[in-house]
Amino acid sequence: MCVMNMHSFSGVSNDACGLFNSIFRARAAVSSTQDISYWRANLPWLYYGDEPGLASRVLQTDPIPIGFSFRGRNKNTDIKLLAAVYNVRGEFLRWEQIGGDNLQLCPETATKQAAAYSFGTAYKESCDLSVAELLVTHPEPLFYDVFMDLGGEEDRKLLPLPTLVYNQQYNGRFINQESMKNWYLSRRMFLVDTLGGREKSVSSQPKVIRVASSVKIKFQLVPRTLEGQVFPPLMIVTYTDVPITDVNTQTVSTTFSMEYEMDQSEARVKTDTALGVLGGVAVLYSLLKTVSWKRRIASPLIDAGTMLKFLLFYAGDLANVFFAVTVGTGLYWLIFYKAQQFVSVLLPLPAQEEKFVTYIGCAFTLKAVQFLHKLMLQVSVDVFLIDWERPRSKANRTVQATGEPKRDPSPVSIWRTYFVANEWNEIQAIRKISPTFQIMAVLFFLEVLGFSNLALRDPWPTLVRSSQAYTPSYSLTLRYGLAATLWLCIGLLQVIFFTVFYEHFVEDKIRQFVDLCSISNISVLLLSQRCFGYYIHGRSVHGHADTNMEEMNNNLKREAESLCGQRGLLPNTDVQTFQVSLTNRLRSQYDRIREPLSRRNGPSRLIDASTANPFEQNTRAYHTMNHFLGSIIDHAHPDMDYIVKDKLMFERVIGMEFLEPSEKSIFYNDEAHSFSDVLFYGNEATLLIFDTLFFCVVDLGSQSFVLAAVLTYVQQMIFRLIRNFFGRKNLVNKTLVDERFLI
Repeated sequence: MCVMNMHSFSGVSNDACGLFNSIFRARAAVSSTQDISYWRANLPWLYYGDEPGLASRVLQTDPIPIGFSFRGRNKNTDIKLLAAVYNVRGEFLRWEQIGGDNLQLCPETATKQAAAYSFGTAYKESCDLSVAELLVTHPEPLFYDVFMDLGGEEDRKLLPLPTLVYNQQYNGRFINQESMKNWYLSRRMFLVDTLGGREKSVSSQPKVIRVASSVKIKFQLVPRTLEGQVFPPLMIVTYTDVPITDVNTQTVSTTFSMEYEMDQSEARVKTDTALGVLGGVAVLYSLLKTVSWKRRIASPLIDAGTMLKFLLFYAGDLANVFFAVTVGTGLYWLIFYKAQQFVSVLLPLPAQEEKFVTYIGCAFTLKAVQFLHKLMLQVSVDVFLIDWERPRSKANRTVQATGEPKRDPSPVSIWRTYFVANEWNEIQAIRKISPTFQIMAVLFFLEVLGFSNLALRDPWPTLVRSSQAYTPSYSLTLRYGLAATLWLCIGLLQVIFFTVFYEHFVEDKIRQFVDLCSISNISVLLLSQRCFGYYIHGRSVHGHADTNMEEMNNNLKREAESLCGQRGLLPNTDVQTFQVSLTNRLRSQYDRIREPLSRRNGPSRLIDASTANPFEQNTRAYHTMNHFLGSIIDHAHPDMDYIVKDKLMFERVIGMEFLEPSEKSIFYNDEAHSFSDVLFYGNEATLLIFDTLFFCVVDLGSQSFVLAAVLTYVQQMIFRLIRNFFGRKNLVNKTLVDERFLI
């Protein structure tokens, strides 16, 4: 009766459990059974005791004398449980091997039910049971005293499993729903009680039945164990009362699960410490970036814009910190849990993974901010195409006023500028990897080869699982670590392949663009910041590029045979690409030339009516800018001159120039073609991490790698379209090229 009442009792001794406790105390002088003080002779063992803190001493003091191992000669994963079965009158019936359907009410195959008793496999089975069938199969309750079989050849030892009844009341309090120090452990349990709800007669229809809606056996690993030791397992039982209304249609839900946990406090401290230390480094790095940015815009003031820029830099750097820590954590659990021989680590429980998932969410959000920031910078970069071509002959033109012919220089063809502009437009969104291949390869490994099975909550590193075997749930930690690592590895292999092999032996679009500039006699000035940017020297060594096929081939042949000068900006050099730090004076003159166009795009009241023709404004501004920048390169302005030098190694590492261009601009030799930083190509690391986080976040939310792959592909296409659309608009606006000629 006391067990059927869920071991609950009040302060009075007239209920079943109160009466049992009165008898138990009255027989304090009687000897105990098996030297267990809570088990009086000739009395059932129902309670452990009610002193505060007893539960922690029982559950977390002495490990059980056997160890678990996942592989090797001493492999031991079998959990052997026995139960002493009693009837409702307290009579001993038999010993039963736990397994099958004695504790698991859900109908399932024997193979899947047996998986529950394999150590490390997070087993959980839920189902809805018919009340009508329960009344037939359980006419009266059976009671179980569950033991763990510790083995032994001669002296077989049994370890009693403490039971925590979640619904148990102690003087009106649900004490087992509070902290462990207040728990009141018990022993005997039942699964279905159809007897207690019958009124007047045991043969009458019950008004209510009581069902163990949740049975959980929980193992806790001994801290820092290297031999697979665990503390005594705890059985947690939750009962549900089902009022009978319609027997034939009513159902009741029930769950049986096996849970394994370890103390995660040390792991959390290490994770938080890593985040704190690396977060501090990220602050310093972001400050360095902000200082570099202030130098490059030639602004010494610290204002709201400076603080915003620092926060944007810090968002990206902190995202990298969160990403590195979470991927490292996921990979740690994946390797050490799946590869261990003796059990030394156990996976975090789903509730313990919430903080980890929060870190992933932070990484994705911050990386999205960084990505959008870089995208906005790229579609607003200043770019101008400097045409070095000069007229080679004069053509006859009839003057209308006099009717006399006049010889004027033939105009320089604009088609070369259009051609270079089109090529620049095409390379704006190219990447160092193939996004389509990336997604297909990741899906192939995860879904076709079965790598996704490595993320299951069991210790087996097998890729292929039988359809008849039990499949546990996925660990979010393992799933994230697996997906992120696989995505990064495939992406890294792609980068290596394209940069080492493909670009050297097949096609390198970045270097091809530089070559195209030289052949077209076009230089490119890119300003990513107000006073900082990149210069591609495309001035032809032959002096002109408007020519026929024969002369073009002869020029290329002479260049291949070293019969002409080299392509570099300086004599006898090949360096064509530079990082440029401009003086404030030069930038101000650049802005003055573009000022009429800026007014044209502004409010109509600022537009000068005499110069309102957009075509004439574009043409005038283009020729003025082309002449101005060409004269700057030719050192025609002593007050806006420049020098060419190499960057220090330390300057390259930290991304900041030590010299400020006060009197002369500085052109830094840049054989690495870092002008790609204003393209998707030069930001592959940011794009790869953003895609990785997007894929993982969608997968963690949907538990579907296929859906994550589809949405990642859609996301990539959308941002590629955005980059191309706004990049095209910016190219038209900044180079003054007619948009109709961009293909």
